[in-house]
Amino acid sequence: MSALEIHLDDQDLDRTLRTDVATGLTAAPKWLPPKWFYDARGSELFEDITRLPEYYPTRTERAILTARAGAIARISEAKTLVELGSGSSEKTVLLLDALLAHGTLGAFVPLDVSASALGEAVDRLAGRYPGLAVRGVVGDLTRHLAYLPDGDNRMVAFLGGTIGNLVPAERAEFLSRLRAVLQPGEWLLLGTDLVKDPAVVVPAYDDAAGVTAEFNRNVLRVVNHRLGADFDVAAFDHVALWNAEREWIEMRLRATSAQRVHIRDLGLTVDFAAGEELRTEISAKFRRDGLSAELAAAGFELRHFWTDPAGLFAVSMVQAVGS
Repeated sequence: MSALEIHLDDQDLDRTLRTDVATGLTAAPKWLPPKWFYDARGSELFEDITRLPEYYPTRTERAILTARAGAIARISEAKTLVELGSGSSEKTVLLLDALLAHGTLGAFVPLDVSASALGEAVDRLAGRYPGLAVRGVVGDLTRHLAYLPDGDNRMVAFLGGTIGNLVPAERAEFLSRLRAVLQPGEWLLLGTDLVKDPAVVVPAYDDAAGVTAEFNRNVLRVVNHRLGADFDVAAFDHVALWNAEREWIEMRLRATSAQRVHIRDLGLTVDFAAGEELRTEISAKFRRDGLSAELAAAGFELRHFWTDPAGLFAVSMVQAVGS
């Protein structure tokens, strides 16, 4: 059986987009949030990215989950699996199979901002697992955690290294909000990319085929389409830089010439100087000690920390502690 619960509709998304664009493009330096990469074309491009030889996170996390899914099921004995930013829920099948084989799982609750993608995933999974209650929640993981259903021994999966797209203050707020909806003893399964040689990290965000460059520029296409803007998309170069001090990748778009952009629906005109950059994403990389400290500050304890043999990526089992 399956259901879809909607807490975020097209009007909500439109209001959020307007606010983000108006705020980000009038800031100094300019920025846009990475969630606006993902229209239908952006989602296709990201799927292409995950198959690139330079892009290690997806295949490495999948390998860890393949090796550890049985242990995750035994340790958590989760009765409800919640996945944040589930998208197509492909990797989640590994967890669902392991938890169902262990005999504890009764419900799966994926949360995503895309009603269409989530609806397709819910129908597909309900068909694949006819005895499992599948309840999709359309919402924003930074705003709608309180709408996650109560449950008995839940495990929340937040995979893909997506937590790295949040700056430290945003991570702290997110983790605190998540801890507030969990009972002591419930679990967070967290995927994090790890600090490593920039020679490995940077190509993952600046591939030779230029797929990531097209993905990065897609945010401008989204603004053009949704808000009647006139960005000359081809006049922005893709830039991926390693920030050694903050230990994160920054993706930016650099204007190749001086430009004036009109955003019709906002009544906003934005000027770009030649060479001016617009930040579109950060992707923080983690060390075990730092991750453990961030989790502890929010009321979690890092119980298990699994990596691939090369130490590129980690999947952690984290438990809510205290009252």
